[in-house]
Amino acid sequence: MIIIKLPSPVKAQAYRCAYLYEGPQDDPTATAIKNCDKDGALSIFISKMIPDGGRFYAFGRVFSGTISSGQKIRIQGPNYVPGSKNDLAVKNVQRCCIMMAGKFEGVPDVPAGNTVALVGVDQYLLKQGTLTSDENAHNIKVMKYSVSPVVRVAVSVKDAKDLPKLVDGLKKLSKSDPLVQCITEDSGEHVIAGCGELHVEICLKDLEEDFAKCVIIKGDPVVTYKETVTEESSQMCLSKSPNKHNRLFCKARPMPMDLCDKIEDGAMGPRAEPKERSRILFEDYEWDKSDTQKIWCFGPDTNGANVFVDVAKGVQFLNEIKDSVEAAFQWATKEGALCDENMRGNRFDIHDVTLHTDAIHRGGGQILPTCRRVIYACELTAKPNLMEPIFLVEIQTPDDCVGAIYQTMTQRRGSVEGEEPVPGTPLVNMKCFLPVGESFGFTQALRAATSGRAFP
Repeated sequence: MIIIKLPSPVKAQAYRCAYLYEGPQDDPTATAIKNCDKDGALSIFISKMIPDGGRFYAFGRVFSGTISSGQKIRIQGPNYVPGSKNDLAVKNVQRCCIMMAGKFEGVPDVPAGNTVALVGVDQYLLKQGTLTSDENAHNIKVMKYSVSPVVRVAVSVKDAKDLPKLVDGLKKLSKSDPLVQCITEDSGEHVIAGCGELHVEICLKDLEEDFAKCVIIKGDPVVTYKETVTEESSQMCLSKSPNKHNRLFCKARPMPMDLCDKIEDGAMGPRAEPKERSRILFEDYEWDKSDTQKIWCFGPDTNGANVFVDVAKGVQFLNEIKDSVEAAFQWATKEGALCDENMRGNRFDIHDVTLHTDAIHRGGGQILPTCRRVIYACELTAKPNLMEPIFLVEIQTPDDCVGAIYQTMTQRRGSVEGEEPVPGTPLVNMKCFLPVGESFGFTQALRAATSGRAFP
């Protein structure tokens, strides 16, 4: 099938370059990618880290140029912007390998169009990245996943002296799996987030047996929720600073779901083209023209689906408190007022401020807690709501088990969206929505109810 159906790199890269390469389509790197030119500027996209003993092989595909052992290359992480030194390392490749099934074959060089495994760049890359030779080269877009890590499990070690092993193991785990997130909470507990019960289970098994090699205590799986608002704040929210000299007036309102998705995809986020972003917000989402140019920041983590907009007209000193307000916004959107979960889909507007004329009385210590409180007030007065992650479950089953499936679903707050008979067979394909929070042990319950004949 691969040979018959898939286009060769020479043919494919000519049209794929346009949506793989972030930079202009006529610079040397883009031209080399389009022509799949083995003598052009080097560009490699590293998509995965493959563990082998204590080391990692960086596995990826050569889009243009030729990579050879000992060559000096620029290693650009996902946050690298051309012209800056941020997220950039210039290092030599120790050696090139070709992966054949489970074996690594060392080779002197690998030309464009092939996959390659590199040794010696693993400590400069986290999960994905672009390797180039040209100083002006842009990144190749990172892979986006359609699922997000929503199931979290806390891990700790049985024997306290193994703690460094666990920390080291978590680092290796987050490198080797592009989807898993390893988080250290403020309380000091280590959390692994994956996209489902099974995914987390596999990650924990890898962690225990391959990466940390020590006995690990696993907590119960917990599901991540998001906080949102459903209508505009019922009143103007006011918060006073501790010294009573500064006041902030804000309101919250919801953003449409498809806008949130676009921000999370990066199409409308902080790295989007500002003019383009402002045009789409004005035309498609009916924002005020001046508001679209006054988005202060996105959050949480500067790229989430919440925005802070300055709608104030001609207010003095507003720019001087901008940094404190942004910091407070990041903090508040990371830990919402309802249950300390991330916020999503909220737009906070700052309408007016009354600030002390003396700069010393409106420093970060005065503004930051004030702004955080006012954001919480905005959320609580705007009919707040919790959003929970939901699985789309597809079940293939003989038609006499359908009743049992409906029953299992309703017990777990699930809803059946539709069922289609498979023509020519006694089977039915069912599509259902199941809250992730209720999905633990769902497979066993389903098999018990249908005596093992339904496949989710």
